[in-house]
Amino acid sequence: MRIALAADHAGYILKDELAAWLRDQGHEVTDLGTNSAESVDYPQFGARLATAIAEGKAERGIAVCGSGIGISVAVNRNPACRCARVDDPLSARLAREHNDANVLALGGRLIGADMARACVAAFLDTPFAGGRHQRRIDQLSTLLEDSD
Repeated sequence: MRIALAADHAGYILKDELAAWLRDQGHEVTDLGTNSAESVDYPQFGARLATAIAEGKAERGIAVCGSGIGISVAVNRNPACRCARVDDPLSARLAREHNDANVLALGGRLIGADMARACVAAFLDTPFAGGRHQRRIDQLSTLLEDSD
């Protein structure tokens, strides 16, 4: 699978660990930065990741900032992305199964590497269930149009 990763300065260590692990698992990994503890702005890296997903350069994405919240908001600004911020494998599985999430967000200051790997594994291994969930996913693309 083609997976893009992006992080800010608070998430780059976890991002790097996940990127190496994903490569070991045989995935094609694109690292969109950042790669140091020098302070950067998470919206820029969330936008880079969202663009990679929207342009089809990656099938899935993983975003990491200190809490996972800010970068998930940035990714979700792109209508092609459904980014879910999670802390556990069950949430990651449900994000895929029910919400067809294509980007996972993690808090680099809140989650350890083992739990992060478990979340990513659940995210990558779970298919979208479709069915009754598809109708709801379809509505996400039209919410703004129908709000008049």
